[in-house]
Amino acid sequence: MVEAMDAEQKLRERMRKIALLYEGAATEGERAAAAEAMLRLKRTLAELARTERPTEFQFTLSDEWHRRLFTALCRRYGIEPYRYKRQRYTTVMVRAPKSFVELTLWPEYAELRIALDEYLIEATDRIIREEVFSNAGAAREMAG
Repeated sequence: MVEAMDAEQKLRERMRKIALLYEGAATEGERAAAAEAMLRLKRTLAELARTERPTEFQFTLSDEWHRRLFTALCRRYGIEPYRYKRQRYTTVMVRAPKSFVELTLWPEYAELRIALDEYLIEATDRIIREEVFSNAGAAREMAG
């Protein structure tokens, strides 16, 4: 149980570091600066929205975890994700300046997604080993 908490704490710390990287903060002592950087980023986004026409983007995110992460990140920047009627649940639409999506939103999401995937794989393997069976490896391949 302590291992699980440590792994979660490591994920949280890694996610904070990634967020700080994209917000412009480099050290723990810059937490206040990171908050200010987030405000600057939001102001920059608002300025881009005035000078660069927002573009509608369609993202296909393979599972619930990726969709939740992406929509939370969008909302953090004040971008409201949506879907049109009859679109699949894997589809997330956003309207934002293209440069912001390409230079900030998508790269940050990609790094956070890697961190989240690593954590979920580790947690799943650990739970299976501890609660189901010690060998949680892939099935062996047979000659056909």
